[in-house]
Amino acid sequence: MTLRIASLARSICSLQGRLLAGLAMTWLVIVGIVLMLAWLFGKGLVDEANVSHLRYESQLIADDLARQVERRLGALQRLERGLRTAEEEALAERLAESQVLMEWFEGLMVTDADGRVVADWPVVPGRVGLDTADTEYFRMIRHSPWPYVSRPFTGRASGDSLVLMLVPRFDERGHFAGVVGGMINLADGGLFRRLETLRLGEDGYVSVFSAAGERLFHPRRQASSVALEDDLGDASVRQLALDGWQGETVTHGSDGTQTLMSYRQIWPANWIVKVAIPQAQVRQPLGDFLGRLWWAWLVLAIMMLITMRLLVRRLLSPLHRLERQIAQVGAGERRYLELSTNMHELRQVASSFNRLEHERLAALEHLRDRQAFLDAVLGSTPIGMFVADLNGRLNYLNPALLELLGLDAVHSAREWWERIHPADKQGTEDMWRHTLATGSDFVRQLRFLHPNGVTLWVEVHASQVQGNEQSLGFVGMVKDITERRQQEALQRWEAEHDPLTGLLNRRGFERRLEEALAEYAKTGTPSVLILFDLDHFKPINDEGGHALGDEMLRRVAQVVAWEVRRSDHVARQGGDEFAVLLPSCTIKQAGEIAESLRRAVSEVTVTNEDKTYSITLSMGVTALQEGDESVESVLARADEASYKAKAEGRNTVVLSTFDDDLIDSLW
Repeated sequence: MTLRIASLARSICSLQGRLLAGLAMTWLVIVGIVLMLAWLFGKGLVDEANVSHLRYESQLIADDLARQVERRLGALQRLERGLRTAEEEALAERLAESQVLMEWFEGLMVTDADGRVVADWPVVPGRVGLDTADTEYFRMIRHSPWPYVSRPFTGRASGDSLVLMLVPRFDERGHFAGVVGGMINLADGGLFRRLETLRLGEDGYVSVFSAAGERLFHPRRQASSVALEDDLGDASVRQLALDGWQGETVTHGSDGTQTLMSYRQIWPANWIVKVAIPQAQVRQPLGDFLGRLWWAWLVLAIMMLITMRLLVRRLLSPLHRLERQIAQVGAGERRYLELSTNMHELRQVASSFNRLEHERLAALEHLRDRQAFLDAVLGSTPIGMFVADLNGRLNYLNPALLELLGLDAVHSAREWWERIHPADKQGTEDMWRHTLATGSDFVRQLRFLHPNGVTLWVEVHASQVQGNEQSLGFVGMVKDITERRQQEALQRWEAEHDPLTGLLNRRGFERRLEEALAEYAKTGTPSVLILFDLDHFKPINDEGGHALGDEMLRRVAQVVAWEVRRSDHVARQGGDEFAVLLPSCTIKQAGEIAESLRRAVSEVTVTNEDKTYSITLSMGVTALQEGDESVESVLARADEASYKAKAEGRNTVVLSTFDDDLIDSLW
């Protein structure tokens, strides 16, 4: 099953499959466009034709209903003329003689000029004597002596919906004498019987309503839909029809459906006829026709595809032979193409391919020679070299670099990164990602952990290699700078340290004092400076020599360095002068530290020719203060306190307070 699917996929992706697919898609697009245009233009024509049909149908219905209303009103007028000479007692008899009118009316009645019913037929108990003077139809016909059709009402006896067709009565002198009326049952009276049998498709219908908007007729089979249409139709069009407008329109239902509607007026009864057909029903025949046309075109397209497939396969057979020969060239089974065909285009393709293949083989041979030369150069150079692709993966490390880093010939890029010193790894990776993203040079000094446990300092310099149109990768060089870094570190240490005691010298100490002063100005961090020199040191140099003096200086340096904190800075300023910088320390704490130094150093001794020498300290202590703008002012204040200590008898600690004129002594 899988093989069949794969074969089908290859067939579809072939030139033959694409040609057939393109033909099929072209056919489908053309058919789709034709059908869409036919639908777009056809539905307009269909709508126009159906609107004309609705206009004609609604006019026929309105004319027919108008004639029926006029016949009934005419019959009532003739009856009224026959009743003019009859006495009131004979009116009932005259109505009974008009039995033929019962084909059109449910019942007949006669009223006098005051609206009282004086006769009816058939006789309904309670109707004679009924006062109709307050009814709308009596008031209307009394003030406008013309035939009139009343608004629908519910009959007391039958419970059906009725309307009254009325004509005025006149006496012999032409005065208003009452009305003659005929009742029509809207449901069973026969007036709308023809409309019951009229069919306008599955969902089309005809309805009749009065000028007041009261429904007089609707088809029973469409009762629910008619009610919904009347309730939710286009209110503005409906109101226009109630105001006397007649014509055709398209309304939109609440569910988005569209309906073609035609309104006509029945002037004798002041009624309105509405003929409605859903637009979907109107367009359904067109849709059915286009659907059948679609299937016919689909069958024709399938037959065309089968025919075209045979023709295309025959035409493409030389191309298949060309494909097989190209595959053989790629597999090394033949050197060049040998295609015999009458198709000029394929012969040109074969000739161009053979020319390109010849050039490719020559270029490949040249590339192998250049690659061999490059490998020889990289392999023999004593400098560590590497090659990386555009994604940063290392593709090649030459023997010199493998030996330098202690890596095997079989290595991974991950091993390279894992050997970088943890303190340098994150910065190196960030800079390498920046180089890959921007193409800028990568230059960095970093520490590399050699497998034998030695930490190497190496300098890496990598540059991007540009081809004719795009970047090809990166070439880098790695140098061992371990000895140079060690020499630089030694030089930096010697530049700031005293070679005799190993303490900071004046230059190194002043740099740290400047840093403390800047930190105090920035954050207010307190620091204290202690200056002191050795009392009674000159006899040691004079009697024991400089070697004994140097030994005393070294011992004093060891004791002072032992007594202070690791974060404190101890320096030999020169000769027998020493300084201690106490960061993050108050003047009170510094005084206690100075006192402990004085006691500890007083116990240091050296011996020469059975004579023991000892020393004491004269110490000046000062804290950084507001207004200190340079290290010279701080050193001067501490030096002044140190001289004050010597003046007070030596072996003393003098504190310089915030008031420059006040010096406190500790002993």
